[in-house]
Amino acid sequence: MSTISPELQALAPEMAQWRQRIHAWPELGFEEERTSALVAEVLESLGLEVHRGLGGTGMVAVIDSGVPGPSIGLRADMDALPMDEQNDLPFRSQRPGVAHTCGHDGHTAALLGTARHLVAHPPKTGRVVLVFQPAEEGGRGAIRMIDDGLFGRFHCDEVYAFHNMPLLGFGEGSVRTGATLQSLGVFEIKIEGVGGHAAAPHRATDPLQVAARLAVEISGIVGRHIDPMEAALINVGTLQAGTTHNIIPASASLAGTIRALSTGVHDQLLARLRTLCEGFAAMSGCTIDLQLPHYCPPCVNAQEQAALAAEAMGEVLGADNVKTDLRAFPFSDDFSYMLERWPGAYLFLGMESAMCHHPTYRFDDNLLPVAAAVFDRIVRKRLG
Repeated sequence: MSTISPELQALAPEMAQWRQRIHAWPELGFEEERTSALVAEVLESLGLEVHRGLGGTGMVAVIDSGVPGPSIGLRADMDALPMDEQNDLPFRSQRPGVAHTCGHDGHTAALLGTARHLVAHPPKTGRVVLVFQPAEEGGRGAIRMIDDGLFGRFHCDEVYAFHNMPLLGFGEGSVRTGATLQSLGVFEIKIEGVGGHAAAPHRATDPLQVAARLAVEISGIVGRHIDPMEAALINVGTLQAGTTHNIIPASASLAGTIRALSTGVHDQLLARLRTLCEGFAAMSGCTIDLQLPHYCPPCVNAQEQAALAAEAMGEVLGADNVKTDLRAFPFSDDFSYMLERWPGAYLFLGMESAMCHHPTYRFDDNLLPVAAAVFDRIVRKRLG
């Protein structure tokens, strides 16, 4: 690994302290009151004006050189997950059922470290927009920040974010041009029929049978209706119906997710799902209601910004440790909404841990100065 500047490396203990404080008191999406208070405290101690209330608990601070030039956005997510942590740490989660098992505490601490370094060593031109986002985990926090004026109030010429990646080794990084993360669509299907006695099924309209058949047909959409060369996933995660063995229930429900690397394929999956619901409703006599409570488009990196991010990572990690030809990952991130408006790049930095969202996942604090150094190199390359 190439040398990280001594000034940045010296911030590692403080970044770790911030990260561990956030880790001990995790908060779910739009509930990041304690986390945002810590972030604001640090930013204000640097003399920065903190713009609060974007997306509820989200906030923005700007480091302005005072010299005209490009505006570079750097984003970190702050929310935790609704699950228990299974690590024996002095700073383990103090909140049952809530844990930072995706590393957003590390993302936030790394951006705070970047802010401290940039204030002490400001860029020669332009400005840096620091975006601390709530509710990335399915809460569409990016959209809430956008609705509250993120784009209008804090214009960026380009924008960057990173995610830790246990699928890569420590000291490795990856970034690619084009789609790098899949879209995510959540679907919920409610089926209303007519309940009755299991001994007289002809007097009922059985929604459970419809739900079971619909689940099987949904699983076949990708294999029969999508080009096999395209990346696509559709998954049924829940099927709920009935209370006992001899009652035909009056209702049933399904829920699941749709993922794709292009909006076109995502729309194809959704169209086939609608057609299945309409067909089963006509065939069975049940009423079928399809709801789509959440959608996140694929993360698509711009070519120029992906190349710049790869160059910046290469200067920190060594060029041979930066992969630009990996396939896209099947995860999602609502940073995609920012990439739809501003050209930019979403990049990955490797570390050793159980996979994200696992109860034994553990963010490696050694990654903090690495991530801050990569952000710093991106800024220097654009702003001097």
